[in-house]
Order: sequence, then C-alpha cells, then structure tokens
Amino acid sequence: MKILILGDVMGSSGRKALKKNLTKIISSNKIDFSIVNGENAADDGKGITKNIAEEFFSQGIDVITSGNHIWDKDETLNFIEKENRLLRPANLAEGSPGKGFGIFNSKNNRFKIGVINLMGNVYMRKTDDVFKVAQELSKKIVLGDNVDFSVVDFHGEITSEKMAIGHFFDGISTCVVGTHTHVPTADTRVLERGTAYQTDIGMCGDYNSVIGMNKENSLKRFFKDKNAVKHYPSEGEGTLSGVIVEANEQTGLAKNVSRVIIGGSLKI
Repeated sequence: MKILILGDVMGSSGRKALKKNLTKIISSNKIDFSIVNGENAADDGKGITKNIAEEFFSQGIDVITSGNHIWDKDETLNFIEKENRLLRPANLAEGSPGKGFGIFNSKNNRFKIGVINLMGNVYMRKTDDVFKVAQELSKKIVLGDNVDFSVVDFHGEITSEKMAIGHFFDGISTCVVGTHTHVPTADTRVLERGTAYQTDIGMCGDYNSVIGMNKENSLKRFFKDKNAVKHYPSEGEGTLSGVIVEANEQTGLAKNVSRVIIGGSLKI
C-alpha cells in the first residue's frame, strides 16, 4: 500500500506543478491513495474554490485537507457541506461547516483509509484543544478495526506541537505529517512504533519566494517600505513537495517513508 501526501498548494504556481507532475507520480510509484493540502490553492494564496477542488479530484487526488485559510473564500462554507473529500481542521469550533475527518476508499477499493485534519493551537486562529480532539479521534479512527490505514495532517506553526502529535499517534496511525510552514524539514522517518512522520512536508509552489509569496514585495513589507502592497503569491516554476508512505497491509503501519521534491528551484 502506497500513500502520497503533498504539502500546501500555493496559488497558480502550485496548481501548475500539481497538474504537470501528479499523474506521473501516481503511475510511476503505483500510488493507492493521494492527499493534498489545498488551503492556499486559490490565485491569491488564500483559501480554495469549488472549481479548484474539483480540478484536484479530476487529477487523481482522493482527499484535500486544509487549515487556517479554509474559510477565506465565502463559497467554501457552502460546498464543503456537500463535498466530504474536502476536510477542515477537526478542532474548529463545534458546529463549523464540513468535517474534520473521514474514512475513504483506496483507488482500487481494496482498503479503507482514515484521514484526520488537525490544526495547532499556538500562533494560529482560535481552536479547540488539539490534543483533546486528537485523543477523541484516536478512538474513532482505529487501525485494524474500521480502517486499514490512517493519515493525520497537522496544520501548525511550531515544531514542538507537531512532534508531540506525532509521538501521540505513533503506533496507532500510519502517518503523521505537518503542514502550514511551507518549508520541508529534514526529519523524515518512521517513528519507533511504526508511524511515518515529517514535521513539515513543505509546499507545492514557487520556492524562489518567501514561503510562496512574491519575494520583492515581502522584503518591502519587512522593511516597512511605503510601496509595499498586500502579499501575493510568487508565480515562478513550482516545486511539488511531500512524501510517499509505504505501509504494511497487515498492520497498517509504515514500512518506509520517502520525500517527494520535484521541479522548480528546490528540486532534488
């Protein structure tokens, strides 16, 4: 069983990189299930539209996760209620539209995959206690019971929260990945009880930028230049960044995890 997980798609650059590379990656690596974080996929780098979500699904993505920008496009409030494959953080306030987790079928319908979307509490928009919610969801998405495999996307600002969640889910989830900070970390590994982990899997977008935003304008903002304008995405060639997890079909735990970094200025 192979699961592809891609980081935050950043504006049109990220969408182009996805369109250019996704089909090839799925085919050449025999991917059974694909997840992407889409909360920055709109042209301005904030939020996601229905058309963009449908574009991702048509390209082979099975589930879209998100984070603090999930409500930046008004239309999302409506279509997320009908589109179960688009998740918002599970620890948003009770009664928020949409769902924060779900159980989905693999591409060949052989397996059931649980996907959990969480958002950190530190330096992020106000949310319910992420560790309490994680504990509750660990009893609803159970390897060997109602799912064969499970993935956690933790959308957070600080490494300590992400690492703590990784260790909490170690041995009870196939994989935990961090998103949001848009820079891939160098700690890709399988934790001691069998859960694949990376603190942040990076973004799908132009790395000749400041976390995906136009670098010249970002510098102006940092230097408080009066000519600076509102942040907008860089539109150079995008890099596709994420991981591929190979999982044991008997236990649901990870056997191996490898980085995916293709194209653009960050390619390896």
